[in-house]
Amino acid sequence: MAKTFHLTIANVGENLFSGEALSVTLPGVEGVFTVMANHEALVTPLKGGIALVKTPDGAETSYTLHEGGVAEVSGGQATVLL
Repeated sequence: MAKTFHLTIANVGENLFSGEALSVTLPGVEGVFTVMANHEALVTPLKGGIALVKTPDGAETSYTLHEGGVAEVSGGQATVLL
């Protein structure tokens, strides 16, 4: 079984996604990057674009980042604030 991590994607006043993920691909200001389980810790700004979440059940869900945001990865979890 593939390794997962806890992912939260939140906007002001609403939680868009909270659960286990196989990966999340995000539009960083220096290029697109993918976070997977056991990713190195980081905090980075995001630009507008699409966040693509892959979950253990095989589903892929996309979220639009209209104005960018911030991603934090640490301790087996990732948080995306829009």
